[in-house]
Amino acid sequence: MRLLLINPRNPLVNITDKKNYWNKYRVWKPLGLLVLAGFTPPNWDITVVDENVATPDYSQMPRPDLVGVTAFTSQAPRAYEVAAVFRDRGVPVVMGGIHATMRQKEAARRVDVVVTGEAESVWAEVLKDAARGALRPLYAGVQADMGKTALARHDLLPTGYQFGAIQTTRGCPLNCSFCSVSAFNGRKYRRRSVEDVVAEFKLIREKHVLVVDDNLIGTRRDHIARAKDLFRAMIEADLGKQWICQATINMADDEELLRLARRAGCAGVFIGFESTSDEGLVEVHKKYNIQKDRDFRASVSRIQRHKISVAGSFIMGLDVDRPGVGLRIAGTANRYGVDILNAMFLTPLPGTDLWKKMEAEGRIAADHFPEDWKYYTLTIPVGRYQHLSRDEIIDEMNSCNRKFYSLRGILRRVGRNLWKTQHPILVLAGNFSYRSNDRLSRNVCHEFKLTCDRLQPAGLLPAAGDNLHALAPRPSVHETNRRFPDAS
Repeated sequence: MRLLLINPRNPLVNITDKKNYWNKYRVWKPLGLLVLAGFTPPNWDITVVDENVATPDYSQMPRPDLVGVTAFTSQAPRAYEVAAVFRDRGVPVVMGGIHATMRQKEAARRVDVVVTGEAESVWAEVLKDAARGALRPLYAGVQADMGKTALARHDLLPTGYQFGAIQTTRGCPLNCSFCSVSAFNGRKYRRRSVEDVVAEFKLIREKHVLVVDDNLIGTRRDHIARAKDLFRAMIEADLGKQWICQATINMADDEELLRLARRAGCAGVFIGFESTSDEGLVEVHKKYNIQKDRDFRASVSRIQRHKISVAGSFIMGLDVDRPGVGLRIAGTANRYGVDILNAMFLTPLPGTDLWKKMEAEGRIAADHFPEDWKYYTLTIPVGRYQHLSRDEIIDEMNSCNRKFYSLRGILRRVGRNLWKTQHPILVLAGNFSYRSNDRLSRNVCHEFKLTCDRLQPAGLLPAAGDNLHALAPRPSVHETNRRFPDAS
C-alpha cells in the first residue's frame, strides 16, 4: 500500500526563494512526518513531500492509498487545499499536528480523519483501519512514551537541506501564555534514552543539525544531569556534527554543562528573552527569566565564551509595550550582545492562554477562518494591541530590524565572532537571512494592511488607529464565523 506524507507550504512565507541564497539556512525538515514513517510497517511504500522545498504535481504521482498531512496554524489553509485535491480523487486524508488538535471541528470539515495529540500513540491503529477500509473520523492520541519512540526515517527526504533535525525531549514546564507547547505536549519533561538519541544522530546525513526540543536542557537538576549524560555520550560517539538548540537562559548557569555542550558539537542556542522589561515577562508568564536577579548580558557572554552563539527572541505587542518599543528591543538585543535577533509580533495561536484572553477581549483582528490562518506566521500583526495601532506596530518592527540588521551592526557581530573564534559563518548566514527577509516581511505586511483596509468600509475590521480601550468586546468566533465555526 502507498502512503503519502505531506508538509504543506505557506505561500506568504516563501523562504525557499532561489534568488535568496541565505534562505537555505532557514528550512527545517518536517521531523514529525519522519517519525511517523519510522512507526510505519514495511508493507507500506512511503513517500514524504516537503512543500517548503518543492511542490510536486500530485496528479502525476502514483495514486496513494492514504495521505497524511501535518500543519502548524499558518500552514492550515494550504493543508486544506492539498486535502481537497486527494479527496476529489477518492483518497482518504488524515490530518494531524498542532492545528488539527486545537481546531478539531474545523479540520474535520475538510479531511476524512483527524488525529489529535501525539500521533505515534494511535498511528498503528490508523494504518490498520485504513488497510481494511474502516477509518474512523477521529483518533485521540495521548502523550507518547519517549522511551519507545521510533528512529525517524531521515532517508526519506532528499539531500540538499543545510540542517538535519532531531528531537530528544518533549514538553516544557514553563507554560508561557503565548506558547502552545504545554497544551499540545504537556508540561511534563519527557526524555528519550541517550542511546536512541545517539543512534539517530548517526543516521542524519547533514553535518549541521537542529535539535527541535522546546527546551533541551530543562529547568531542574535532574533535567540538567540528563543533558550532561547526553552530551558525554555524544562526545564519546564522536559524531562529527554541529548543532543548534533551544533552551532557557539558565543554560548559562552551569559551566560544566556549557563545556560538555560545546565539546558535543553545540554551535548555537536560541533563547527566548521575550520582553525588555520585567513587567512584560510577568505578562507572558515567564517570571523564570527574572529569578536570581539575573544579568542577561553576563549570561549571554558566559555562553559565548564557550564558543556557542546566541540567538535572542523578543515579542512585540505586549500590553506593556508603548511607542518606541522597536528601538528598545533592538537596543536591548545589542546590549545583551546576542548574535542574532528574532523579533516577532505577539500572535494569539489557538490553544494558548493568549488566544483565550484576546478572543474574550475581542482582540483577534484576522479572524476570517480558515483563510486568515495563513497570516499567523508570527511576522504579521494579526491581533489588536493595547497601545499600538496596526500601522504603528508594523513601523516599530521595521525600525527594530533596520537598527539591529544594519550592515554596520552585522559586520560588528561577525567581527566579534571572528575575534572570539566562535561561528562567524553561522552568524553571517543568520544575520543576512534575517536582513534579506525583512523586505519580504514588509511586503507581506503591506498586503495584509491593504486587505484589512478593503474590509473596513464594510465594517468588518476596526480602523487602524482605533483605541482598544474604547472597543467593546466583539462576539466570539463561534458567533461571527458561521461558515467556519471555531473548533477548540
